[in-house]
Amino acid sequence: MNTGRDLVRELIGRWREDPGATYRSWFLWDERLKNFRSIRRGITQVVAEIEAGRFGVAYRGSSLETVVHSVAEQRQIFKGADHAFLWKPKLRIPDIYENPDNQRAFGRLLHHCSCCDSAEEIISGIHAIDRLKIKGLGPAVANLLYFLHPTLVPPFNTAIVKGYNALTGATVKLGSWEHFLAMRSGILDLNDRYRDLLSNDLGAIGGLLFDVGSGRYPPPPLDNAQSVAGDWLARLDEARAQAEKLDKVTIAQNESDRSHTEIQAWLRDLGHALGYDVWIAANDRGRLHDGVPLGTRCLDHLPNAVATAAGGDSIRLIDVLWLERSNANVAAAFEVEHSTSIYSGIVRMLDLALSGDDLHASAGLFLVAPDAREADVRAQLRRPAFSRVADLDISYLPYGELERHREAIARFGSGLKAIKAIAHRLP
Repeated sequence: MNTGRDLVRELIGRWREDPGATYRSWFLWDERLKNFRSIRRGITQVVAEIEAGRFGVAYRGSSLETVVHSVAEQRQIFKGADHAFLWKPKLRIPDIYENPDNQRAFGRLLHHCSCCDSAEEIISGIHAIDRLKIKGLGPAVANLLYFLHPTLVPPFNTAIVKGYNALTGATVKLGSWEHFLAMRSGILDLNDRYRDLLSNDLGAIGGLLFDVGSGRYPPPPLDNAQSVAGDWLARLDEARAQAEKLDKVTIAQNESDRSHTEIQAWLRDLGHALGYDVWIAANDRGRLHDGVPLGTRCLDHLPNAVATAAGGDSIRLIDVLWLERSNANVAAAFEVEHSTSIYSGIVRMLDLALSGDDLHASAGLFLVAPDAREADVRAQLRRPAFSRVADLDISYLPYGELERHREAIARFGSGLKAIKAIAHRLP
């Protein structure tokens, strides 16, 4: 007879192998971890603005909107993450825009959780905000806390709650911090039980619960009878077959990843042709383009002056760097933004340009993106969160211009003059 635990193990095994499920399409996505540091830095900026009284009284245009928008673009599991933070004037929720005391309490929670390093401290901060009963400010905040402490706080949304209830028979309710903490405890127990198939990072089990709660997989029956289990396995096979036919989102995402890799390869080859040493982002070096790893013939390690600079951990994740062979200065930095938020890329550029050393002050900074995204990029850069960008030598390099001119630049160009000629100065 199958046990309930056996059925959950069967579910997790099939989920891990499904290319359209969150495990492969989001949790193992190369760009996922790349965005953690920029989101954390954005949270720090939100806290600083609240403490200085500069946050304002509106969500739109605020530093919080920038951060939450970046979270919401972390593929399907976080789609709609911004809904909980949108100001609903008729309901006057969430009450952190027009109520200064509530706003400061929200800032204290984010600051407290940014600084602490234990589950007990995080839970203490949650209890403190819960005691204030701020209208409309509930466990959706856990999506921000997840990016601060992915091994301690699971992500949270309606589908995850539905998946947890279906998988465990619990009755967790939305909007309650008390229920969230109870669910967190249960998620940790599940995660420990199936650790060999999941991860210390609670994003993995969060993705599993999301896929169950959103209907991609039927939950295993709580009744362990053999006939019921057999029927569930048949429905699981049927659900998998239907998902493979309908999963256009995953196909589009995979095409986006290929485009991102292709642009990195263009920039790598162009950098070599112009006589630069080339660095490929640390977590992209093994990605294949035409069957060859992106990091082929590129630097295995960043020069010490770059690696040890302030923000070095972020700089090593910039998509492509061109470095002078004579002195290891960064000549140019490229962030390829195919379809995701530009927030993370801009933060990495800022880390390079403001690293506290003149070594990289003259580096050309380029956002490389589809031709049609330029208006969106310019609009994003007008946000207060990007006020420092105006002081930088940063340009927009459209895919089309790069594709049309890269071969000629490789043959006849020198330095950055030709690249800057086909790029558009920002902001």
